[in-house]
Amino acid sequence: MTYKISFGTDGWRGKIAEDYTFDNVRRAAQGFASYMLTQGKQGQWIVVGYDKRFASEYFAVAVAEVLAGNGFKVYLTQEATPTPVIAYAVLDKKAAGAVNITASHNPPTDNGFKVRNETGGAIDPEGLEQIEAGIPDDVKDVKRKEYNAAEAAGEIVKFDAATPYIEHLTRDGLIDLQPIKDAGLTVMADLMWGNGAGWFPRLLAGGKTKVIEIHNQRNPSFPEMKRPEPIQPNIDVGLKATVDNKADVLLITDGDADRCGIGDENGEFINQLRVYALIAYYLLEVRGERGDIVKTLSTTRMLNKLGEIYGVPVHETGVGFKYVAPKMTETNALIGGEESGGYAFRGNVPERDGILAGLYMLDFMVKTGKKPTELLKDLFDKVGEHFYDRIDSPFTGDHESRKKIIMDNNPQTLGGLKVTSLVTIDGFQYNLEDGGWMLIRFSGTEPILRVYCETTHADKVQAILQDGLKVAGIK
Repeated sequence: MTYKISFGTDGWRGKIAEDYTFDNVRRAAQGFASYMLTQGKQGQWIVVGYDKRFASEYFAVAVAEVLAGNGFKVYLTQEATPTPVIAYAVLDKKAAGAVNITASHNPPTDNGFKVRNETGGAIDPEGLEQIEAGIPDDVKDVKRKEYNAAEAAGEIVKFDAATPYIEHLTRDGLIDLQPIKDAGLTVMADLMWGNGAGWFPRLLAGGKTKVIEIHNQRNPSFPEMKRPEPIQPNIDVGLKATVDNKADVLLITDGDADRCGIGDENGEFINQLRVYALIAYYLLEVRGERGDIVKTLSTTRMLNKLGEIYGVPVHETGVGFKYVAPKMTETNALIGGEESGGYAFRGNVPERDGILAGLYMLDFMVKTGKKPTELLKDLFDKVGEHFYDRIDSPFTGDHESRKKIIMDNNPQTLGGLKVTSLVTIDGFQYNLEDGGWMLIRFSGTEPILRVYCETTHADKVQAILQDGLKVAGIK
């Protein structure tokens, strides 16, 4: 039976050598090529990039060969490259789109296949359905041009994506690096064995600020962590190193450097919902910028409060940048993001950028002269203290059966708080009387069920999550 390739929250991901094979990667590339042809992109350039997972560079070559075989020209990154840098290359090269070989934060067993359009942002759900529909059942139906021949013909060209991206950051007014360089900070950076390695030292070189990197080599088994996802316990080594080195802050980028995590000066993790609110607060308050905020329903309500305070609209979408990116483009949003630690910014591309997010955190510290703990206190003085956690759980049975269990349970209270409404944009989100929420949804990238919660009551977080597992029939 032919393996069915499905595009979830952010592309297709599978287990290397089991589902994620060269033949299946070529089939996926053919589906993308067929879609681009229907979009009138014949003969145009497409960017192909990759991460540091097992054999990613070879899977990228396989994709380039298929695109060349379909009459496209390919810009292939000369090395493993952060996802936001690949996304910007689409704009810089005036390309029709991109394919990125990465499984982002997934376990080391996996690899993935992300697709992007001419904006550098994620392709919308309708487009993804068309790509899936164009994937041939048999690899014999894949068009392919051998790499050496395509390169000799100028149809596959290796290129440096880093330099144009770095020039863009400063030229287009996204960040002034000099004050950060001159600030004399000690910055700990955990690159999680991924594509972010070397970037902060390169960007901040030549001043008093010092960057200390860990996990900055290629190691596809991701030792000292379960996976390259910037949350605990994966970042515990980095948090300890922050204290040991008396660093002012910990910056964390995930496997493909599109997500950003933050640790404070005391080696305590600042969860990703708080980081999103902090960066939005920085843009609105410190930089005085105004513009719409786009958020997935799985991220913080602190953004809604900031929207009210600063008079900017807040838009809520389903989970994934396939929803966030189109809404950002439509509204020219100031910032867009999600619960996973991925944030995108106006003036850049509608794509998560863990490098720029980290630089914004440093600039926030420099412009205010405050430590991360002090910045968090300032945020809470504005919007109140909010508490969050998430539980990921495997489950048995199919999605539809599990959805029926959830609907039949119909809880009236969660963790002792009254349920005020149910939203089913993406999963099941129960709004609570304190303004908080609990969300149950299926992961779009892994076979697990997630239960999320945010509340203003620190002592109720775990009780709400446990009640969420009961509603889902897990406990």
